[in-house]
Amino acid sequence: MEGIRVTYSGLISFLVGASTIFTGLIFTLIITRQLTQDEFGTWAIIGTLTGYVLLLNPIISYWNTREIARGKETGKTAIVSTGFFSAVAFFVYLVIAHVYSNGVEIDQTILLFAAMLIPLQFFRGTLIGIANGYKPQLEEFGMIAFEILKIVLALVFLYFLDLGLYGLIIVIFFSTLASIIVMIVNLKNKIKGNFSKELVKNWLKRFWIPIYPQIPVAVLSTEMIIFSIFTGGVGGIAYWTAAFTVSRIVRNSRLISKAVYPKVLQGGPKEIFEKNFTHVLFFAFPLAAISLVFAKPGLFALNPIYEVAFPIVLWIVPTIFLRTITEVFGSVLQGLDKVDTKEDSTFKDYIKSKLVFIPTLKIIHRISYVSIFALVLFLLSLQKLEEIELVKYWAVVALTTQIPLTIYVYILLQKEIKPEFETKAILKYFLSAIIVFNIMYFVIENNLEYNESIFIFLPELLGYLAISAIGYFGLTFAIDKKTRKLVKRVLKEIRGNK
Repeated sequence: MEGIRVTYSGLISFLVGASTIFTGLIFTLIITRQLTQDEFGTWAIIGTLTGYVLLLNPIISYWNTREIARGKETGKTAIVSTGFFSAVAFFVYLVIAHVYSNGVEIDQTILLFAAMLIPLQFFRGTLIGIANGYKPQLEEFGMIAFEILKIVLALVFLYFLDLGLYGLIIVIFFSTLASIIVMIVNLKNKIKGNFSKELVKNWLKRFWIPIYPQIPVAVLSTEMIIFSIFTGGVGGIAYWTAAFTVSRIVRNSRLISKAVYPKVLQGGPKEIFEKNFTHVLFFAFPLAAISLVFAKPGLFALNPIYEVAFPIVLWIVPTIFLRTITEVFGSVLQGLDKVDTKEDSTFKDYIKSKLVFIPTLKIIHRISYVSIFALVLFLLSLQKLEEIELVKYWAVVALTTQIPLTIYVYILLQKEIKPEFETKAILKYFLSAIIVFNIMYFVIENNLEYNESIFIFLPELLGYLAISAIGYFGLTFAIDKKTRKLVKRVLKEIRGNK
């Protein structure tokens, strides 16, 4: 089996992820400028409801990644079995959408129409699982097709034809299909062979292992359901989604660590993680700073009605930053666990393993968070506050409940491998981000004009963004030897791949 190149795969993943910031920005601008506040909130709910049934997908993709990374050919079996699981998920979604729409003021027809996305999401997830165990960067090739096509189609179906949410669903359908085709072409050598019933039976026997880690995701997503039930609509969710959109670019920093997981599965040394984590923070600090400094103009660019959500971003950014770090730590802890490589492993062995313990920890955290959020929302609803005020408290609860989890997972990592982080380099990146983006904040406050015409406002905003990014990377390149080495290594990896 070909060795997984951590730096090359990670950089490809990050660079594509970074490019999606801009393609995603254009796409999001089209959405937020063409959809009403309620339609935008409904789109967020569709994402939540489809997410529930997509919990079944890891039954295939989870084991696929681990087995392919260890040299086993399971791609054909994974693709065939995906058809069955996607059909089950399709009908389950229809039931969930029907029940939910009866309790909230929302268009039921559009929720049911969105069911067409589920089969494609399943097949895409399975192909990503194959890619992650073989060549992680192949997922990003599919992402490029998805990002480009969705902008073209969005202009047609949303901007010119003005089809609203129906048009948006059609856009995602065909863009996802294009992504699937690209990945199939690149993974054709991994999806040949025979279908194995025994392999499927083995996956089903251990279905709870990949499903269990998804429970925290399902629990977390109930935050939107709870909010919409308490308020009776989806308008407030639009504020949250807009603020989250501006804040979530921090998550792209985790892409640089994407190849660490399969490398750890192969028995790679802890030094790989230590160096890679430095790279994660090298990108995480400026991305977090961008979200904070450009929060107000970013929300204004989405749609002037969302500018009032600016204070919410100040709470969401550190929350996403901590979630990202926690995910990186948790992924390493699970990758180090070898319980599934032992044929005589018992149910009790799996329960004690990190494969189960880390998700259990997340479940406890998410249930605590959602419970506290529901209680706070109930108490605040008695005061008849505006929706935007309720969303602010939502963001506060999210951050205050995330901090303890991040600290605890870090302690677990210390006990497991005692990583020696490159503190000096990390401090340089942190201070560089503070210096550059503080200067940019004052420049923006005194010079940026808020013009409602996106064609005038966006180019000016992107200009300031480009200057700040160049400033950060230029400063770190000048003062940090590791940054210069990273640039040289990236260029070497790229040349070596040709």
